[in-house]
Amino acid sequence: MSKNENAFPTEIIDLPSQGKLYPVGHPLAKGTVEIKYMTAKEEDILASTNLIRKGIVLDKLLESIVVEKGLDVGDIFIGDKNAILLAARLLGYGPEYNIEVSDPFTGSPQKTTIDLGHIQIKEVDLEKLSPTNSYEFDLPLGKKKIKFKLLTHKDEVDISTELQALQRLTKNKDAGTHEVSTRLKYMILEVDGNDERGFINKWVLNNFLARDSKDFRKHVREMSPDLDLTYNFVSDITGESEVLDIPFGSGFFYPSE
Repeated sequence: MSKNENAFPTEIIDLPSQGKLYPVGHPLAKGTVEIKYMTAKEEDILASTNLIRKGIVLDKLLESIVVEKGLDVGDIFIGDKNAILLAARLLGYGPEYNIEVSDPFTGSPQKTTIDLGHIQIKEVDLEKLSPTNSYEFDLPLGKKKIKFKLLTHKDEVDISTELQALQRLTKNKDAGTHEVSTRLKYMILEVDGNDERGFINKWVLNNFLARDSKDFRKHVREMSPDLDLTYNFVSDITGESEVLDIPFGSGFFYPSE
């Protein structure tokens, strides 16, 4: 534990990217970030119905707890962001995470406890990461070469804002149906050398074959530094087990009393 000039307790957190995604001189290029312990201020953020309704409660929490000097939190890549939020949860409430999930074998609700202290950083080839945040991928079916980037916190905020706008335009229909294509539009920088934004957006909607999209998204998941946010679920009814994703929304910060 350390103390900064404002005298509140802080911790130095290791980033999954080890700083490889950030250019030389960037505050996170050293592979760590300084965050403060959550206080009543952060609990006010987590309890804000307005922020929860807008879907930005975790964004505001991130902005509040990161105290790294000279850092724009919008620059933080998603895997590093997840590590920061996990650290804040562990420091604030400890490792025990009590939740109720749907048993994938029976469909019945089941209470389970996840030990967040066991979450590990994914193993990825860090040498393939670039501070220029530009990568290439050859589509196996469409035979096109695309350039893409990994998403940052700012990208996630912009995507959320765009999805909310789409939801309003479609008169409250499920904007989630646009999430995959919207994220792809933000990630893709070029298609066969064409970097014109209007062209890319139309291509994603009309020409990005589903199988290529699936292969591309799998590639991005495998190369992206992040946490392994899964746990081994065991059914109380059948005894069968399955690896499930750990729920990682605002409820992640509300442990059972």
